[in-house]
Amino acid sequence: MPASSIDTVGELLAVAESVSGLSCPSCGSFHVAQVLGDNGGVSYVCTACGHCWS
Repeated sequence: MPASSIDTVGELLAVAESVSGLSCPSCGSFHVAQVLGDNGGVSYVCTACGHCWS
C-alpha cells in the first residue's frame, strides 16, 4: 500500500474512534469491536488487550 493510503486509513480510524466514544474499561483503547453474545445480547471486546464486557 502506498504511504498516502496508510495515512488515510489511520486518519479514518482516528475519526471513527473519536466519534464512537467507546473505549476499553481495562486499557482505555478505542479499538473495540461489538459482538453478539450466546443469548443474543450485545458484548464488546477490546482488540488491543482482549478484555470482554457487556
